[in-house]
Amino acid sequence: MNIVLVGTQWGDEGKGKVIDILSAQVDVIMRYQGGSNAGHTVVVDGREFIFHLIPSGILHKGKICCIGSGVVVDPEMLNKEIEGLSKAGINIDNRLKISSLAHVILPYHKILDKLRETKRTNKIGTTGRGIGPCYADKINRCGIRMQDLLSPAILKDKLEDNLKEKNEILKKVYQHPGFKFADIYKNYLNYGRSASKYICDTVKLLNREIAQGKDVLFEGAQGTFLDIDFGTYPFVTSSSTIAGGACIGSGVSPRAIDKIIGIAKAYTTRVGEGPFPTEFEPKFEEFIRNKGKEFGATTGRPRRCGWFDSLMVKEAVMLSGITELAIMKMDVLDGLKSIKICTGYKYKGKIFREYPYDPEVLKKASCIYKEIPGWDENLSRIKDYQCLPKQAKNYLKILQDMLGAKITLVSVGSSREETIFS
Repeated sequence: MNIVLVGTQWGDEGKGKVIDILSAQVDVIMRYQGGSNAGHTVVVDGREFIFHLIPSGILHKGKICCIGSGVVVDPEMLNKEIEGLSKAGINIDNRLKISSLAHVILPYHKILDKLRETKRTNKIGTTGRGIGPCYADKINRCGIRMQDLLSPAILKDKLEDNLKEKNEILKKVYQHPGFKFADIYKNYLNYGRSASKYICDTVKLLNREIAQGKDVLFEGAQGTFLDIDFGTYPFVTSSSTIAGGACIGSGVSPRAIDKIIGIAKAYTTRVGEGPFPTEFEPKFEEFIRNKGKEFGATTGRPRRCGWFDSLMVKEAVMLSGITELAIMKMDVLDGLKSIKICTGYKYKGKIFREYPYDPEVLKKASCIYKEIPGWDENLSRIKDYQCLPKQAKNYLKILQDMLGAKITLVSVGSSREETIFS
């Protein structure tokens, strides 16, 4: 079975853990979009692994892990991840495959990302990892791809052309000295040499595996409302985070997809700027943030926290055709006297029961909440769905009914073992 895993909120829903669990059941894991601005955290036997580019399924022996053409690759970050896995005793040779068509993040992408943010009146909260500028070069048809790092002549021509333009922009617009060709050229040829044994035609590989009846897990980064088209634009990422992006970013037909699973946190979090209708008041936000360890895996930035927004997740279910849901971090809600679920927005006397894309509504609307009793029990000790407190099961049932997708997994802790299947 070929499964797409997609975040239903603003990312950070806990996809890394679910990917790790599902990876045991498949043959190939394909990361299809995003870059090193994403962070998937997995805890195995008390050891924490944080992945930015390599699919977290690499922790399972014998699994092929692919970085697809829809991903933008930072070679420096890639090297660090490979070295970290090597030090941990994890052999990735013949298992890690990188698309020759994936675009490469260069030093000028990172600098432009940061400098553009300083010029903005309304800042978007970029991670400064060069993701947006790299995707922009891809669309502008001047990008450098992984296969170009293997050809000194092609890399030379493309890099010289790019630096002519980029250095002019850096010097005249941002008063930055720009970059020297020789330094980047030498470093990136070295990156190409070190990555050469992993670079291949992942499109052929993946379609061949599917034709042979192998099972594939398509791993997305970020979440639905950071999607370049359907997110809270402009406070979004630069790629297609919804399930449809899996086909575009990997090179398989939509007919190959059998199931789409959505991941949602039992509450809502967001990193960076942008509207957040259900955001908590500061004191309670700090309490939940500390309890849930809500700090970015990539940047360490504190995440904003709020109540579960059913309008958002229901929209995500529709956009990606989600039939199953995993609810993460249920244990963070332990001990609350009551829990709220947003069931609508109110703005200028109008009630919204479906997600509105109007930025003014999202920024200024008040929320309509359904409030239900909480529970006192420690959920992390529970292994069976039937053993969950009545109030916790009630919460899950309400979410399931509102969202129109079956909840099949509930996470009550960070480790693999702290997972309930329903």
